[in-house]
Amino acid sequence: MISFEVVHKDIRARTGRLKVGEKIARTPLLLPVINPHIQLITPSEMQKMGVEALITNAYIFSKSGEFREAALDRGLHDVLGFDGIIMTDSGAFQQSVYGDVAFSNVETVRFQRAIGSEIIVPMDIATPPDRDYETAREELSTTMARITEAMTIIGDGHLAAPIQGGIFPDLREEAAARVNETGATFCPIGAVVPLMENYRYKELVEVVLAAKRRLSPSSCVHLFGAGHPAMFALAAAMGCDVFDSAAYALYAREGRYMTPSGSLKLNELQELPCACHVCRTHTAEELKQSPDKERLLAMHNLSVSLAEIARIRQAIIDGTLWEVVDERCRSHPRLLEGYRELLNHSGELVQRDRVSKRRFFYRGDESCARTEVIRYHSVCLRFRPGKTCHISMNDKVPDDTESVFQFKPPFGIYPPEMAETFPVGQSEIPGWDEAMVVTGLQGVRKFIEHYPATRFTISCPERWMSTLKNTLTGLEDNYVCI
Repeated sequence: MISFEVVHKDIRARTGRLKVGEKIARTPLLLPVINPHIQLITPSEMQKMGVEALITNAYIFSKSGEFREAALDRGLHDVLGFDGIIMTDSGAFQQSVYGDVAFSNVETVRFQRAIGSEIIVPMDIATPPDRDYETAREELSTTMARITEAMTIIGDGHLAAPIQGGIFPDLREEAAARVNETGATFCPIGAVVPLMENYRYKELVEVVLAAKRRLSPSSCVHLFGAGHPAMFALAAAMGCDVFDSAAYALYAREGRYMTPSGSLKLNELQELPCACHVCRTHTAEELKQSPDKERLLAMHNLSVSLAEIARIRQAIIDGTLWEVVDERCRSHPRLLEGYRELLNHSGELVQRDRVSKRRFFYRGDESCARTEVIRYHSVCLRFRPGKTCHISMNDKVPDDTESVFQFKPPFGIYPPEMAETFPVGQSEIPGWDEAMVVTGLQGVRKFIEHYPATRFTISCPERWMSTLKNTLTGLEDNYVCI
């Protein structure tokens, strides 16, 4: 049986406990991909590095003269020398790349069970982004039929239920709703590798959020093929709990050196900017010349990936994931596009985000659309201004007013008594800029509109007077600048 317990939340990210049978792994969780024929790092070595679960391919095992019978006789865990959680993919990827493979849905499900897989994936159809709507819908229907068929074979809760639907958000929503009805706990979002390979992060955000809308909050969401640490934080913020990566090995074979913000060509490096064991025991030149270069580079790449997962888990606990997302997504223009698309859904994200956090760091225009700001603009409508109210943007306060509010962008108004509470008090804001002032004044506008019977006065620095008047256009009868 697979179960998932959420422990901490931030944005839509969660830390949690994924329980598979009697084994437990922490989420967010990275599953390194293992090809039994090509192991730059053995599973036992991975376990020593802190890997709690891995994924391998049932189709490859089924066609392997070297490993098929051993896996059937002794089981995957013994063959691979790994006692953590093992997930198997069905062969759907091979089917999508190479066409029809001689491995039916029933065959792959039964084979995965026979070799001791603990998370079993049916033969879903990986609908690529170039499929038209009707074809994507037909393929989704086939995938759902195969999930239902697989559940007649695997009835003990160890079956994953993939969510397909191509690049069409409504189909992803439909798929998630139907998967939710099956009662499956482990829900991979499939066929997104082409989006990531082509840096189509905006569309990735759209399809993932569409699926999340209709999934139970208790579902553990696996983003298939999310292998580069630069995008882990963005994926976690969308609500993905599990990632799998072959990139650590594929990049090593190409001489590519992973960092949390991108990849570098090893041949161009004079220094190794990392604190992992490989980088602290080798110079750049030694690594380039090593006969074991691919293996060492794979170990570095996996170390960087695991460290990023740990960093994200800690950020979720601290309530600082937005800062990590902001930093990582500024490493590439298309990642930044995906980040901005995520912010376009802040009104939706705020429903799942935590109410109070450790701090708020302002990092530019994007910070104005964060969930903390959206929530605060709603919360501040609960303040009672009385018949007369003054909003001070420059510390000037008249004597003849019933209530006084201070102003701090991008949040807007706050009572002086709340000066040290989150988010106003626990925030680091640099010198005011246009975006943050406009956002704060948009909160002021909502407040004035919410209390039309109150007479407002506003003291505003001359520098921001035109911004104030432009933002409050149409409300001139409700306030006076003094």
